[in-house]
Amino acid sequence: MTGPPGADDATVVTTSLDRPEAFAELYHRYAADIHRYAARRLGDAAADDITADTFLAAFRVRGRYDPARPNARPWLYGIAANLIGKQRRTEVRALNALARTGRDPVAESWVDHADDRVTAQAAHGPLAGALASLSAGDRHVLLLVAWADLTYQEVAEALSIPVGTVRSRLNRARRKVRAALGGCDPTLVDDFATEVTHG
Repeated sequence: MTGPPGADDATVVTTSLDRPEAFAELYHRYAADIHRYAARRLGDAAADDITADTFLAAFRVRGRYDPARPNARPWLYGIAANLIGKQRRTEVRALNALARTGRDPVAESWVDHADDRVTAQAAHGPLAGALASLSAGDRHVLLLVAWADLTYQEVAEALSIPVGTVRSRLNRARRKVRAALGGCDPTLVDDFATEVTHG
């Protein structure tokens, strides 16, 4: 049994304090998104664990959830970002490998057309190198905006930082990524990096 039909996330979390099985509704709503985000950051093998651990951690601390926030999505992404941050070396190692080889099997599954695959593939190496060179905080902000499609306010909630810090980290990260991609033909980065470099 889940939370009340059509209930907002805060109601689901609050209900789950008395009826723990209601928390499953949040899993149904957001697990696929969290998994996709984790897979982009760490690959499919780690994404399963990150997703499971995100919801387990959220369940354990659900009593501290702020019921004034009807949307639990930023909270869940914040937990996932924390868990991913603990695997920073794995992520940086993967990004550096991608920067060297230009091949990303995770990203290949996002591209539907052969022409698009060639175009996006050309941007993988420089973009991965730029992402690897970012601080963990800057990378979290950039990828929560670009890959999780969170607003600045949601990123601030997710990472428990002020919106002004989100803005400054995002600007710094975008500058570094643009500089790293500066020598590429803009058409080569459109499919993969437009969302990262513009906004």
